[in-house]
Amino acid sequence: MHPNALLDLSTELLRSVMKLDAPADGLVSMFFRKHRDLGARERHTLAETTYTVLRQRLLMQHLAQNVKGADGPPERRLAILAWQGNDGFLRGALNPQELTWLAEANKIDRSTLPDKLRHNLPDWLANPLREQLADEFWPLVEELSRPAPLDLRVNDMKFKREEAQAVLAAAGIEAMATPHSPWGLRIAGKPALSKLPIFIGGGVEVQDEGSQLLALITDPKRGEMVVDFCAGAGGKTLALGAAMRNTGRLYAFDVSGHRLESLKPRLARSGLSNVHPAHIAHERDDRIKRLVGKIDRVLVDAPCSGLGTLRRNPDLKWRQSPKAVEEMSAKQSAILASAARLLKPGGRLVYATCSLLQAENERVAAAFDAEHSVSFEPLPAACALEAAHVQASALLVAGPYLRLWPHRHHTDGFFAAVWQKR
Repeated sequence: MHPNALLDLSTELLRSVMKLDAPADGLVSMFFRKHRDLGARERHTLAETTYTVLRQRLLMQHLAQNVKGADGPPERRLAILAWQGNDGFLRGALNPQELTWLAEANKIDRSTLPDKLRHNLPDWLANPLREQLADEFWPLVEELSRPAPLDLRVNDMKFKREEAQAVLAAAGIEAMATPHSPWGLRIAGKPALSKLPIFIGGGVEVQDEGSQLLALITDPKRGEMVVDFCAGAGGKTLALGAAMRNTGRLYAFDVSGHRLESLKPRLARSGLSNVHPAHIAHERDDRIKRLVGKIDRVLVDAPCSGLGTLRRNPDLKWRQSPKAVEEMSAKQSAILASAARLLKPGGRLVYATCSLLQAENERVAAAFDAEHSVSFEPLPAACALEAAHVQASALLVAGPYLRLWPHRHHTDGFFAAVWQKR
């Protein structure tokens, strides 16, 4: 494709995404369906340029507006600044004025700019993270500015991790064992996996190591009755089912029938027959009431702001708000209280989010502790992780909780609290 044409497409894509009225990943996918003639390298350039703008939106907009000599549509200037394709290819698309302007922009020492232009976070998010992390705030910012690696969970009903690693190596894909999850493999870049026999046959699933740890901390056993209360597309459901060795009964509940539909092809690949997806209307649905007091393990991976996934979904920091987080916290507490009713004495309850914020994590857990101290006993995450044979588990906890940070653990940001029913 001619350089001008690809830069024009990048401008068009950014014009759509920068409205921030819909998830960026969905808009990018829709754009690629519209332009099916694009090759893999062209799609990579367009997608990564778009995500770079979203990660560094405040900085990019500042440069686009304030460096002298800027001309043309603002989205074109953003695309030029954030370009993630071949540099020579880009220069072939620029006129002399744009080349001069880009050189001036590149001369700016970005370390001298105001903090807000360096961390590229809204104040309502930056301030609590600074308070929590102190000197670790800037390492987190640096990590959030990078794309996330690709993590896989090996389906150990079909492959040992070393066997899956060898199969991927034979296909030209280098995969390293994840440092904590015994099921995990980590791959640099984004190789095409969907056509590989090991993927088609359910030997591996794409799943962040942090998400795998949530299934491990739930620690389901053979023959138990287990509930994945907010199953979504079922990544953790599949991990739980495999850990149960395809025995017992595993319910996958979710209020989104569309998301549960996404579980079906993954479930077929996995070889599991103990999973029972169920579309529920709300957390007090009659299907849930029938199971009160009967369940051994409940995982509540609650709906949340998703701010732990900013490496993958950088638009979330611009589309979320303090009000949305406050509303989410109330919803999380209601869901957790409802899910807790399902457990039999001795049963385990896990509350988890992929959020970085204490408002959705520690505060929700503390409120549950205060309201249910008679019937639920907190279980230190360190104990649960060690019992599940998680490697270097002491590095993953903060007080009684599992606390994963992108800059410390190279996972998405996750939180989990664990209780046992008295």
